[in-house]
Amino acid sequence: MAEKSRAEYFRERRKQLKQFNVSIEREKLEKFERLLTSKGQTKTEWLNAKIDEELGK
Repeated sequence: MAEKSRAEYFRERRKQLKQFNVSIEREKLEKFERLLTSKGQTKTEWLNAKIDEELGK
C-alpha cells in the first residue's frame, strides 16, 4: 500500500513541477552557491525570481 501512495505522490508532483537542468563549470557554480548562501537564498528561489523578472518584461 505504501508503494502505491508513493507512486501517486510522484505522479501528482510531475503534473505540477518540471525540472530544469544545466551543466556549468564546477568552480563557477561553487562560487555562485557560496554567494547564494551568504544571501540566505536557495538556487530554486533565485531561479524563480529571475524567471519572474524575465516574464515581467
